[in-house]
Amino acid sequence: MFIFIFICVFFSTLVEIDALLIMSLALSLLFYIKKSKVDRNGKTNIYLRITLNGRRTEFSVHRKIRIDWWNSRTQLAMGNSPDSQNINQHLSILRNKVYSIQQNFERENETYTVADIRDVLLSKDKTKKMLLEIFQEHNDEVDSLIGKDFAAGTAERYRTCKKHVADFVKQKYKKNDIPVQDVDHKFITGLEYYLKTTRKCAHNSAIKYITNFKKIIRIAHANDWIDKDPFLHWKGKLKIVEREFLTEEEIQEIIELELRIERLDQVRDIFIFCCFTGLAYADVKKLNRGDISKGADSEEWVKTKRSKTDTRSNIPILPIAKTIIEKYKDNELLKEKDLVLPVLSNQKMNAYIKEIANLAGINKNLTFHLARHTFATTVTLTNGVPIESVSKMLGHTNLKTTQHYAKILDMKVSNDMKILRDKFK
Repeated sequence: MFIFIFICVFFSTLVEIDALLIMSLALSLLFYIKKSKVDRNGKTNIYLRITLNGRRTEFSVHRKIRIDWWNSRTQLAMGNSPDSQNINQHLSILRNKVYSIQQNFERENETYTVADIRDVLLSKDKTKKMLLEIFQEHNDEVDSLIGKDFAAGTAERYRTCKKHVADFVKQKYKKNDIPVQDVDHKFITGLEYYLKTTRKCAHNSAIKYITNFKKIIRIAHANDWIDKDPFLHWKGKLKIVEREFLTEEEIQEIIELELRIERLDQVRDIFIFCCFTGLAYADVKKLNRGDISKGADSEEWVKTKRSKTDTRSNIPILPIAKTIIEKYKDNELLKEKDLVLPVLSNQKMNAYIKEIANLAGINKNLTFHLARHTFATTVTLTNGVPIESVSKMLGHTNLKTTQHYAKILDMKVSNDMKILRDKFK
């Protein structure tokens, strides 16, 4: 009678375990060796590969065995020696532990990954770090360092990037946040596709956002919150974009344009000033009187640090730029703030310069930043200024950045070849 009850309980327990395993996620284990990594004693490590729903993790079980003692079919050590028995007992214990860990996750009705099982098994069960929490911590640090290590525009770009990632997580996972361990190569390519389709980002904009996001993942990897860098096999390549610029004739049309509205006249002055100095919006906005000084040639120079890269930018002041500085030197409001020019918000500057372009009959998509491109092309490179000098004045940290301007100067190429033609004549 006792034996009958025991058998019933035993089979009942088996049924419960089978039912639990059926409900569980698909889990498989593989013990294996790497024959290529044999030590001087002819032994190699035994590894355990855990696969859960197609995703896997693998690690050493801290046991070594001779290659000819290992049975890859049974995944056990061969023979009855004490060493073989010890290894097989250790592997059996690990196998049971893995299934027990999975069952515990199922009982608690928790979501789990193969990495979670591994961490519990190896006593590395750390508090899950959430992706958007890490992103927000990073952005808070950047915000606190605006004006020191970061420009305001950089901080804004990270905020926008975090918003895009948050929207993508909500759309794909129907959650407000996910563990950073869940970010893999598929997540990255999915985010890139989302930016290009749902957000309508151009290729280069999407790649730049992904690159910003990459920094957050690198932080997680450096802090051991994730084991592998999911960006390892992701390659983001920017497409070379032909930058528009104004010709000499178009610059002259804007200069000679009669503007009776003061705001347009001021914006025209600042735009032309940047065409002849190459300063970006952020740099001309903060340009103060102390940034203008005499150089070794006894001429006036703009000597400032770029907001974007914090690199030094030294630019000789050409006559047109000097005339514009003189025009505003007695402005009382500018004197109080110690500024050189009355620069409006970037949004207003861009809106007004488009208005000026329409009045001048220029059909190009004028933006304020186009002034910097014009300085690099029409004002300097076209007139024979060496690219190294242009790069230094623009404050570029890499000459390749400046070479993008040179690639579109067909006029310069034509002039260079004309010299060659005349030589062969």
